[in-house]
Amino acid sequence: MRYIVDGYNVVMRDPATAEMDLAAQREALVARLATRGTGLLGSGPIVVVFDGSSGTSGREVRGPVEVRYSSGETADDVIARLAESGGVTVVTSDTGLAARVRAAGATVLDAESCFASQRVTRRTKRYPAVSAGLPRGAHEITAELKKLWLSDEE
Repeated sequence: MRYIVDGYNVVMRDPATAEMDLAAQREALVARLATRGTGLLGSGPIVVVFDGSSGTSGREVRGPVEVRYSSGETADDVIARLAESGGVTVVTSDTGLAARVRAAGATVLDAESCFASQRVTRRTKRYPAVSAGLPRGAHEITAELKKLWLSDEE
């Protein structure tokens, strides 16, 4: 799945960066997606689209995140065009853009998907013996010793 993030739509709704200037908000979003994008959105390439220009080229790559600036057109138009390729999830809370990309077959996630993990991770084991350097079957030995030692106390 490819994720296309409506950059300014997301940063304007992010309570954690509300006090920052616009450039810092952009950097915070890109940094967050570069480090936690898979946990927040899912696995796949992430493209963040901002209105305007960066002063350099229209594209930058920062780790696993591609940053695009619309330069000469709206970010919504760039996102809608990218969504036509199929297999895309667009992250935006803009209802007009959401309707456009849904018509192109894209899935839509709210901007809040970029703020906190929507996925709940649960540990499958309480304390895996391997992480403590114990060999396989160590828990069975411990259970057997408990039976021997604790059976005399009753």
